[in-house]
Amino acid sequence: MSIKVEDNNVQVSARKVRQVVDLIRGSLVSDALKILKFNEKRGIALAIAKTLNNGLAIASKNPTYNLDKLIVEHASVDEGITIKRVHARAQGRAYRVKYRTSKIKIKLSEDLNSKKE
Repeated sequence: MSIKVEDNNVQVSARKVRQVVDLIRGSLVSDALKILKFNEKRGIALAIAKTLNNGLAIASKNPTYNLDKLIVEHASVDEGITIKRVHARAQGRAYRVKYRTSKIKIKLSEDLNSKKE
């Protein structure tokens, strides 16, 4: 069994979020939270950590999951909606500004390769 968690409309472009998500893919959830805690990109790491914590909250309610053996099995980032605005420029001109968003999808599952105690 696995836990799927999503976070839509993160106010950062998907390209920037993918750089941080690549660091935690395939690692234990406890290690992933440590990596995110000390990452230089604080705002992005905070959004991903909140998504991971939501997955941990779901797992803690279900007694079949062992929280120490949860791993980030799959993590992906897709483009969200793009908010288009107009920015005033000199001599009456207007430039279009695109505010890009992203969708974070994380799948947590138990590590089957670890030794059972």
